[in-house]
Amino acid sequence: MAAKSDRALRILVVANQKGGVGKTTTAINLGTALAAVGEKVLLIDSDPQGNASTGLGVGRALRKNTLYDVLMGEKAVLDAVVKTSVPGLDLIPADPDLSGVELELGQRSRRSFKLRDALSPLRESGAYTYVLIDCPPSLNLLTVNAMAAADAVLVPLQCEFFALEGLTQLMRTIDLVRGSLNPALEIQGVILTMYDRRNSLSEQVASDVRAHFGETVYQTVIPRNVRVSEAPSFGKPALVYDLKCAGSQAYLKLAREVVLRERDRRRRAAADAVV
Repeated sequence: MAAKSDRALRILVVANQKGGVGKTTTAINLGTALAAVGEKVLLIDSDPQGNASTGLGVGRALRKNTLYDVLMGEKAVLDAVVKTSVPGLDLIPADPDLSGVELELGQRSRRSFKLRDALSPLRESGAYTYVLIDCPPSLNLLTVNAMAAADAVLVPLQCEFFALEGLTQLMRTIDLVRGSLNPALEIQGVILTMYDRRNSLSEQVASDVRAHFGETVYQTVIPRNVRVSEAPSFGKPALVYDLKCAGSQAYLKLAREVVLRERDRRRRAAADAVV
């Protein structure tokens, strides 16, 4: 196990109730980029489709223990960790069994806090500086568990016509979780994805989102990029598949921006504590 870090673990949920917004792509490539700049990252695949696991080259045969086992209390969180081919990036994989979690947890006590309880040892272990949780594109018990366990939410937002409508629904969900399960849950930031400079609609959506959410929106935008789309079929993050492509470079810039935003947050928290 790694020596304890001087930086507190930060648990971030990558979530959007709308599908096809680049959520899993963002989780994989942001995790890879954070590892590339020296962070110790654990990616948790919380989608029964297991796309994040596949996209990191962890096939079904390698998924001996999964998030399902962790949520059902059959395995400790560190026992489900799989090393990926990316130095500094580990994975807790998913498989279709996850789709049965809602039914199987049923009337169990603390059913919305199973992931929070499971992750609590990581807070003290120093094994990781970031945990990223890739959620399914729906509001179900898996998403609720992720938000109950998290410090903040990262929201990938596709630069398309219905983007703001989906974002409004997600914000309503986050408010509900704050009210009943996790009062400290924050919005870490909104990430504009699938941006096409040739399309005036992309620019209009980006402008509208920035006008509405201000500095919550990251300056870095993730462009539409064929190489990023191809990478999962080879079981690789885009940064490994083609480091020089525009999408990979954008995710590196995003990782730096995430880290800087975290430093500012810690600095403000320290200043408030002194006051």
